[in-house]
Amino acid sequence: MSLPALTTEVLAFRDQRNWAQFHSLRNLIVSLNLEASELLELTQWKSDAEMAAMSTSSAAQEALRDECADVLIYLLLIAEHAGIDLEQAARAKLSKNAAKYPVERSYGSSRKYSHGPVAEDPPQP
Repeated sequence: MSLPALTTEVLAFRDQRNWAQFHSLRNLIVSLNLEASELLELTQWKSDAEMAAMSTSSAAQEALRDECADVLIYLLLIAEHAGIDLEQAARAKLSKNAAKYPVERSYGSSRKYSHGPVAEDPPQP
């Protein structure tokens, strides 16, 4: 299913319940962050091994799937409200990130582009 088709389904669900009245841009952004926090909460106090084991637990997988879906639904609503084409925006952002993080400088490094060259890079003149 495409993002536009999914957005249409989300809007229909919302409109059948007369919830658009609650969906100001601010409220949608707040709700997105609350849902992202619920996604984050699934990791609270868990080790990397426990997180890796989530893939073998159907209950944990369902919780993860549900929270990811909630985040996506709110993101679709935000984008629709703000007139953002998410596919186009993602491609544009990937292009910007490719310029900020060229493979030859970024491969295997978690260093942010704004923190200067990685240790192995020669100093810039």
